[in-house]
Amino acid sequence: VQLVESGGGSVQAGGSLRLSCAHSGDTFLRSCMAWFRQNPGKEREKAAHIERDGKVVYLDSVKGRFTISRDNNLDRLYLQMNNLRPEDTAMYYCSSGPTQDGRCRLFPWQGQGTQVTVS
Repeated sequence: VQLVESGGGSVQAGGSLRLSCAHSGDTFLRSCMAWFRQNPGKEREKAAHIERDGKVVYLDSVKGRFTISRDNNLDRLYLQMNNLRPEDTAMYYCSSGPTQDGRCRLFPWQGQGTQVTVS
């Protein structure tokens, strides 16, 4: 699986950014797609994930502000981030994993990341 993120940058609080992830490889291993984020010295946290049929799950702190979506024809994953806050500052990673027992549990593949800075 190959995952390449783009779209990060620096914005002021209240602004918006749209992250994109171009992905390729085994389709089953990309059944589940997610955006994780991490700051140095802190644990990685899953901002959102989306299943192949479109079902989505969000981290409580981003609900109502972030929207995850995927285009299975173009092999693209997106994260629309609105009303950004300084605490959203992090390296954002596109990740993927297989469906397990009909659920998205693990996301072992990860891209290089794209930095989001909110001031």
